[in-house]
Amino acid sequence: MSSATTKIAVHSLADLKNTTDDALPNYLHSLKFRQLHTKTDIRLLLGYSAVLIAGVLFYFDWKFGWSVTKPYTLPAVVAYFLLNGCFTVWVFWVEKGLVYEGENGQGEKISIRSHTNKHDPTYHLIVTITPSPPSTSQKSTTLNISSPFTKWFTADGYFTAKPFQQFLASSVPLIGAADPNNDVEEIGRGSGQNQQGGGIQGFNVSGNNALEILEQLKRAGANVTVGGQPVGGGQAGRRRK
Repeated sequence: MSSATTKIAVHSLADLKNTTDDALPNYLHSLKFRQLHTKTDIRLLLGYSAVLIAGVLFYFDWKFGWSVTKPYTLPAVVAYFLLNGCFTVWVFWVEKGLVYEGENGQGEKISIRSHTNKHDPTYHLIVTITPSPPSTSQKSTTLNISSPFTKWFTADGYFTAKPFQQFLASSVPLIGAADPNNDVEEIGRGSGQNQQGGGIQGFNVSGNNALEILEQLKRAGANVTVGGQPVGGGQAGRRRK
C-alpha cells in the first residue's frame, strides 16, 4: 500500500479520520494480522433482528389483518425496542470507535479505537494489546497515541501510507515487531557496534538540540568546526572581535 489515489478535503475532519481508519486494517492485514469480526457480527445480528421483527409484523398485518396479528403486536413491538436499545448500547459503549480488532500469528490480540476532538486535526488512537494466552503475570497493555493528520496527508488532500505506517510501527511495539523496517525508533537506534571498543559517543542532532550539544563538546574540550570555522575547544571557539 503506497498511497491513496482519492483526493479528500483537507479541511474536513471526518474525511481525514475515515480515510485513515480505512487504511489501518489494510496495513495490518499486510503484516499477516488476522482481523476478528466478533463485535461486528453481534452488531449486525442485533440490527437485522430488529428489522426482521418489524418486517414480519408488517407483512402479517397486511396479509391477515389486525384481528389476527393483534395478540402478537405488543410482544413484537417490545422485542423491537429492546433489540434497538441493545444495538445502540453496543455501538456507542461496547464498540465505541473500534476500528480494528485482530491477532497475530502468535495469538496476541490487538484492539484499536480511534477518535478526534472538535476543531483539532489530530488522530488519537487507544491501542489495547492482550498477550497469548492471557495470564495474571502478563496483563493487557493499553497505549494512548496520537499524531497530526498532516504527517500523512499532503497539502492537496492525498493520503501517503509510509508516514502513517511509521507512526504505527514506532508507537505500538506489537506492530513494530511485525514491521521493523517502518519502526523509526529501531532504525535510529542502530546496532550499537560503533560504541563497542571504539570510545565513540553517538549524538542524535536536531535543530532543537544542536546548540546544547555544541556547548557540551566545548566544555569537554573538543575541537569542533562548522563550515570551516572553529566553534569549540577553548580559545578556538571565541568570536573574533
